[in-house]
Amino acid sequence: MKVLLIGSGGREDALAHALARSPRLTQLFAAPGNPGIAKVATCVALDVADHAAVVAFCRLMGVEFVVVGPEGPLVAGIVDDLAAAGIAAFGPSRLAARLEGSKGFTKDICAKYDIPTAAYGRFGDLASARAYLGRVGAPIVVKADGLAAGKGVTVAMTMEEAEAALADCFGGAFGTAGAEVVIEAFLDGEEASFFALCDGETALAFASAQDHKRVGDGDTGPNTGGMGAYSPAPVMTPEMSERVMAEIVRPTVKAMIAEGCPFTGVFFAGLMIGADGPQLIEYNTRFGDPETQVMLERLDGDLLDLLLATARGTLAEKTVTLSPDTALTVVMAANGYPGSVEKGSEIRGIEKAEALPGVTVFHAGTRADGGRILANGGRVLNVTARGASVTEAQARAYAGVAAIDWPQGFCRSDIGWRAVAREKDA
Repeated sequence: MKVLLIGSGGREDALAHALARSPRLTQLFAAPGNPGIAKVATCVALDVADHAAVVAFCRLMGVEFVVVGPEGPLVAGIVDDLAAAGIAAFGPSRLAARLEGSKGFTKDICAKYDIPTAAYGRFGDLASARAYLGRVGAPIVVKADGLAAGKGVTVAMTMEEAEAALADCFGGAFGTAGAEVVIEAFLDGEEASFFALCDGETALAFASAQDHKRVGDGDTGPNTGGMGAYSPAPVMTPEMSERVMAEIVRPTVKAMIAEGCPFTGVFFAGLMIGADGPQLIEYNTRFGDPETQVMLERLDGDLLDLLLATARGTLAEKTVTLSPDTALTVVMAANGYPGSVEKGSEIRGIEKAEALPGVTVFHAGTRADGGRILANGGRVLNVTARGASVTEAQARAYAGVAAIDWPQGFCRSDIGWRAVAREKDA
């Protein structure tokens, strides 16, 4: 089977390498891809925002299945346009992708169908948002309603921080994504990411992970797209995972059917696990980044087979098998991230890192220049390792980081710190 993978980040590099292991695959294309993906796929310079061009490429090359990595094309309806052309794709329709494309839409679904989540308000102007903020006080969470590349969320511990977040949203800091704002109650507990495949009717638990959103050690500094992750999430015991499926995921499946937009693809549920159990923070409608890098390192099975079953409505026949090992990834980012960064610095030592036991380096924001690899983004590399414990996986990943020569980059030094502390106390 010929497959086209859409995307160019670390998530897509991990997806590409997992897809490449499938015996069902005959040829893998990636648009636009990156130097890591190019090791297992043919990268093509397609404008993925031009859906007609994507359809034409698939027809020309005989592509039978498209895997959509990032959220932008999903929210823009690429799966609908591929389906109209008779090409199967992994991912939700434009209407179903509103679960990620509009945080307000998701909150309204939760309210209507009794899915546990934080109390909230939706606002389209600064004055009404400020009035609500004055009534509820801080700590509070302020979110741009639309897609903001993981940077439109502020956990405000003070009223001043909340006011500044509102000013950013309505002042255009996030473009049209901030034209509407969701303000929601601050939830206390432990965050986790939970993933489940869904074919429109059947939901199948996939894996759990925990990521580190803050840029600095000890979870300090501004939120980012993610500075590292590990899988599985210790808080997601089998019992808690089943609660999430029963109380959050399956009710969402039924809700989307009732709303006339059945969901097909992957639910990425951001959760808060507190004293009263799991609550939904938000949904994403694609695999996470950098969670995918660690989850797929643990997958014992054929990813392509699972994604095809998701698209074809046959998930009830499938199972997900995961290694009991832990996988942990450390994001190496360009200096200045999550603010403005300089591109073009050379990275050396990736091969040296990958020669270490259990270490894989996924490319997230790189480009090739002859035989050189250059930084080409904010989050640039995902140094990933497997181990029998979080402690072992962490040690291996940081050994990989140490092998890489890139003075213009940085990383957190404490990815997995909570889980490592748990293991020491056990």
